[in-house]
Amino acid sequence: MPPPLRATLDMHLEVDRLSKVYPGNRGLLPTSFRAARGELIAIVGHNGAGKSTLLKLLASWLVPDGGQVTVDGIDLRNRLALVRKIGFVPETPNLHDAFSVDYNLGLFARLFGAPASRVEDALREFKLVPFRRSAVRTLSKGLKQRVSIGRSLLADPPVLLLDEPTSALDFETTKDIYRLIHRIHELGKTVLFTSHRPEEIKSLATRILVLHEGAVVFDGAPDAYFQSSSYQALYA
Repeated sequence: MPPPLRATLDMHLEVDRLSKVYPGNRGLLPTSFRAARGELIAIVGHNGAGKSTLLKLLASWLVPDGGQVTVDGIDLRNRLALVRKIGFVPETPNLHDAFSVDYNLGLFARLFGAPASRVEDALREFKLVPFRRSAVRTLSKGLKQRVSIGRSLLADPPVLLLDEPTSALDFETTKDIYRLIHRIHELGKTVLFTSHRPEEIKSLATRILVLHEGAVVFDGAPDAYFQSSSYQALYA
């Protein structure tokens, strides 16, 4: 069951019985939850629990077997509305490696119907101006992640999804990505991210959803999570 509405918060992301089941009964069972504007939600669970599947369904990278997702009451089966409502950063950046940072951002700005000025904003905001002419393939993993996050925000969506945002990054680059996520969150955006790192969850999350075998088994505050049987089952 979805958590009860919190009357003092502005609910704007609603997931109603969203599902995607693969052969062998893996994937995401019918899942419902609601997110308030400005929440920073960690989605955790063992490998294969359905974390990436959930984000890809929210971003319409996968076609669901059932269910519905709305942002501000708009059904995200409307593809035109989707790019203006949800930004998605996959674990492996979906960038054109042979082309420059400039080209990548400009291409996606046109695809998203965003003004060209958003490209310049992204270059400055994510400290990419020195790399604007560099081919993406020449960049470090951390810089590629900055480009990918900048790309996802070109249409200024209110919801941002990040799949394992610090995977394979070194300590200093990880801290840089944390600061970036906090800054995005401070702008009032709702952020959902997958993670298997307790220290990352502690540093970022205001709320935690735990998936187990495709179902939500915990939904609550970080303090409650770190004292729960769900946490013990994951990390004991």
